[in-house]
Amino acid sequence: MTIIWLLVGLGLIVLGADWLVEGASSIARRAGVSEFVIGLTIVGFGTSCPELVVSLTGALEGNADIAVGNVIGSNIFNVLFILGLTALLCPVTMTQDNRKKDIPLTLAVTVLYLAIGLNRTLWGIGQADSLSRWEGALLLAIFAGYIVHSFVTGKPAEDAAESKPRKLWIAILMVLAGLSGLIFGGNLFVNSATNLARMLGVSDKFIAVTILAGGTSLPELATSLVAALKGRDQLALGNILGSNVFNILLILGSSALITPLSLASVTYVDALVLTLSMILLLLWAYTGRRERIDRWEGALMLLVFGAYYTYLFINL
Repeated sequence: MTIIWLLVGLGLIVLGADWLVEGASSIARRAGVSEFVIGLTIVGFGTSCPELVVSLTGALEGNADIAVGNVIGSNIFNVLFILGLTALLCPVTMTQDNRKKDIPLTLAVTVLYLAIGLNRTLWGIGQADSLSRWEGALLLAIFAGYIVHSFVTGKPAEDAAESKPRKLWIAILMVLAGLSGLIFGGNLFVNSATNLARMLGVSDKFIAVTILAGGTSLPELATSLVAALKGRDQLALGNILGSNVFNILLILGSSALITPLSLASVTYVDALVLTLSMILLLLWAYTGRRERIDRWEGALMLLVFGAYYTYLFINL
């Protein structure tokens, strides 16, 4: 039964990702905004729902390690593994806006989070490395400005008239059904995989570092792969960047507003890899074929991800 539920969860993830991509693409064409903006906002928020639930639950229970670790782990997984794997299978196209605005903005949000969170380690101020309530409120205010800016400056995709979009109500139903499939399927998959691992005698630490760390990022993985394979590169890239921004500004901002979050468990290696993931993405925008993330660049991102996870295993 565990294996059956595992396969059912995987099926819901794949089907949900397909519906979400199709519905979001139709909404983008009808609304006159780019698929990148839809990926950055609607899809980015939808695929971040598992992280939102996990982090807010951790904050409400006073467990900062869950809230903070979940976001850092998910953001690293999103860029190095998901975008790396997506580019390895199908090179991801970048636009001039991606290179000059979107990627630098996501990097800036990442650096801001580490700068205000690791206040004692980096600057020698404060009593501990933490996110206070007012810093959480600051992140939420920046998030509101980010969403408004994305829609105001979003341009329609050049291929917006490539195919006739679905009726709006059908597209909205597809997005909602797709998100539901991703969230419920992801939860079912993670729980089943965890139970199966325990049946096989795998340790809880191993499960936490592998299955659970990547579990909340399954929606991003499925959505990005399906989008790229359908030739919707901008939706795939927007999904990853949007998810990372949502994770930091909305999820950590909301969690810190509920209760101050300690970052004492964040190591130099965690902070370095989180920052490096975005620096690599920015670097790829100006190396090789500048209009895309090439396969060799995706492979290198996967190698960095593998090295980081090896470090985690060694230091369990």
